[in-house]
Amino acid sequence: MPSPLPFTHPASLLATWFGSGLLPKAPGTWGSLAALPFAALISFLFGPWGLLVAAAIIFGIGIWASDLYASRSGTSDPGTVVVDEVAGQWLALFPVALDWTLYPVAFLAFRFFDIIKIWPANWMDQRLKGGFGIMADDIVAGIYAAMLCYGLTLSIG
Repeated sequence: MPSPLPFTHPASLLATWFGSGLLPKAPGTWGSLAALPFAALISFLFGPWGLLVAAAIIFGIGIWASDLYASRSGTSDPGTVVVDEVAGQWLALFPVALDWTLYPVAFLAFRFFDIIKIWPANWMDQRLKGGFGIMADDIVAGIYAAMLCYGLTLSIG
């Protein structure tokens, strides 16, 4: 029987996004909400491209953290792992990174696409394993949400 990681382990802190994935009911939603203030700060300091770079970095770190956390918990994709939501949410925010009034739109769009899992996200969710599998479908959801947000910014001008 694997022994779970202590909460203070770096992989545990990152996989659960500092405990937001441990909150009751809808951990993915909590993780996405917890990603927003970090995105706002990154965007303020480094702009939208900085947020995109941060999403890529957290994707890579998230593969390691979620893989270790999942293997130590004995579950292939624990619901408490929400670093995947953070990476996807940051991607969704990329087109609206400097317009904080549109953050709720990006949040809702990402949650929608993360929940319904349009192809290839559904394929990835079912077939890919380990940390990469945990992270991949949320990246697709983030890309879909980013495209929707980009289209919205074009239409409102």
